[in-house]
Amino acid sequence: MKKIIFIVVAVIIVGVFAVMLPQKQNEVSKYDYLRIHIRANSNTDADQNVKYQIKDELVGFLTPYLSDVPSKDEAIDIVESLAVQIKQVCINKLKEKGFCYSVNIKVSNEYFPTRTYNNTTLESGYYDAIIVELGSASGDNWWCVMYPPLCFVNNFENSMQINFKSKVLEWFKKLFD
Repeated sequence: MKKIIFIVVAVIIVGVFAVMLPQKQNEVSKYDYLRIHIRANSNTDADQNVKYQIKDELVGFLTPYLSDVPSKDEAIDIVESLAVQIKQVCINKLKEKGFCYSVNIKVSNEYFPTRTYNNTTLESGYYDAIIVELGSASGDNWWCVMYPPLCFVNNFENSMQINFKSKVLEWFKKLFD
C-alpha cells in the first residue's frame, strides 16, 4: 500500500513541479539589456578618479529606482524622467571636486565589447545605453548594465532564481522518514 501511495504522490509532485517551473527564466536577449556608459573627460588621473566617484554617486542615486524595474522600456522611461536629476548629481560631484566641465546625458544604441558579469556574459554588439558624457568625453570609460540591474544589485544571480516550497513534498518526506 505504501508503494502505491508513493507512486501516486510522486506523479502528483512531478506534475505540480512541471506546471510551476517557469520557462526560459534566465534567458534575456541582448535587446532586453540597458547599459550605462560613463565617459571621462580625459585620461588624467584626476578625470579618471572623478569618473569613478560619479559612477558611485549614480549607482547610489539610481538603485532605488531601478532595482525592481520589470522591463527595459520602463527602465529607459525612468532614466529619461530622471535625466535632469542625473545630470545634477554629476554636476554636484564635479563641483565638489573642483571641476567645471559640462555633463551630457542621452539614450543611444551603441557598440559594446564582450563583457562578463558574474555568470552572465554579454556578447559584443549594439545595445541601448544611457550615455553620461563628462566634459569632452575623450577619456577611458566605465560601463555596466542597468537593466537587468547587474551593477545595481550585488546578487543578480540570486534575484533571477525562483525557489519553490512544496507542502506536499514536505508531507511526503515526513511520511517516509
